[in-house]
Amino acid sequence: MNNDPELNGKYLGTITKDFALVSETLREASYQIRKREISRYPIFIFTKQESPLGTLLINADELALEWHIYASYLYDFVERQVIDVDKVEDFESAYKNPDEFCCLFVIDEGFTNFVFVPFPED
Repeated sequence: MNNDPELNGKYLGTITKDFALVSETLREASYQIRKREISRYPIFIFTKQESPLGTLLINADELALEWHIYASYLYDFVERQVIDVDKVEDFESAYKNPDEFCCLFVIDEGFTNFVFVPFPED
């Protein structure tokens, strides 16, 4: 659950660029997921294709972004067997403060990984 070095070179630039444009939307969505007690662990899926995970939050085509962004949460990932039930505790302990960091799940051409990106300071 660490930021993968491979992610830095190939993906981080385009993810960061799109993230900067939508960070306030993601911050608010994270807050709402937690406030409504849907989950204490919001996850945002960044993918260039359609995803069966989560609910489409931001369509890349509508905002001229490179990544579509879907909103999800820990239990959905467990239910869909992306995270094993016996790894839930590990995930929860590695999860960073959602008021300060956004949990992203990057999916691209067979590559999948979690990354935590800090929200811009106000």
